[in-house]
Amino acid sequence: MRHLFALIILWSSPAAAQDVAGEFDYYVLSLSWSANWCALEGDARQSPQCDAQNDHGWILHGLWPQYESGYPANCRTSFPPPSRSDTAAMADIMGTSGLAWHQWRKHGVCTGLSSDDYYALSRDAYMQITRPEVFRKLDNPVTLPASVIEEAFIRDNPTLMPDHITITCKQGYIQEARICLDRALNPRLCGNDVVRDCTLSDAQFDPMR
Repeated sequence: MRHLFALIILWSSPAAAQDVAGEFDYYVLSLSWSANWCALEGDARQSPQCDAQNDHGWILHGLWPQYESGYPANCRTSFPPPSRSDTAAMADIMGTSGLAWHQWRKHGVCTGLSSDDYYALSRDAYMQITRPEVFRKLDNPVTLPASVIEEAFIRDNPTLMPDHITITCKQGYIQEARICLDRALNPRLCGNDVVRDCTLSDAQFDPMR
């Protein structure tokens, strides 16, 4: 009886409620440096993103709806899923159609948008941020402070402030640049749970192949 009562309390608690599509506060635009992802994961997976003929630099990992603290995920939606041609059309900026599908299933469904509109908004957010060209000029792997990546984005995007962007690392590599945008895609302050500034002074950064 005690266990049954505990289950009833859990099921009826607000924490167990389903996230609601369209109810969120802002977006996080996540950009991943393709060469580093390939070194960490993609090469082992034989991902087409890592094929030598592809010239990916900063790819769109995703556009994520965000609460002021936390984020919604896997919301119910009345919109149909994207078609294979829809996801394939995003591979030019997302690396693979599989990533486009995953981002819709986890994050896009929480925007309250159709998949077409979510992908269009994601592309708009991606295109309005200048990805620093200086990193494409590298010929060899380098180690650098993660702060250099942030400074480069701020230099090339005059509307960005330090509190609008965070740089993450993974296994010693620069991983992502995450930029906080309001619902109109203007830069805004990141929530405390989003700020994960990498403090490495010798983070690995691989050149494009």
